[in-house]
Amino acid sequence: MADGTSASERMPRAGRRAVPPLLLAVAAGALLLAGCSAGSGTGTGADTLPAPVVVEIADIEGETIEVVDGNVIDLTGDDETYAEWDAEIEDPSIVEFTPGRDDGSAQFNPGLTALAVGSTAVTLENSETGETVAFTVEVVPVASDY
Repeated sequence: MADGTSASERMPRAGRRAVPPLLLAVAAGALLLAGCSAGSGTGTGADTLPAPVVVEIADIEGETIEVVDGNVIDLTGDDETYAEWDAEIEDPSIVEFTPGRDDGSAQFNPGLTALAVGSTAVTLENSETGETVAFTVEVVPVASDY
């Protein structure tokens, strides 16, 4: 400069001290955000499942429903007698039935949880209405990102 002072001499002390904490705060925030979205650290997303498979009970007669191993099938469409459904599963090592219920604060649809890769016949029966629905569930392996 023409007056012979350096930039650090012209900047007030408070201004020079405020910069490092600000940079540290920004860097820490970036690290926190990166940590929140990192998953298991593999970067593949293999530890997450897709959304549940949602099917209408009235639409699955005779159909084959495909679900990824470990995922669930949400059986919807019966708002009145959802807790009265039960299931007969040909091979219970493939899928497991979870009955619908009302816990007083929320209502839960009946569903099926995929336990192992394979295929099995399922027959749902509503004890109140007498309605039955038969279909097949095919459990497929989780896709690999490799």
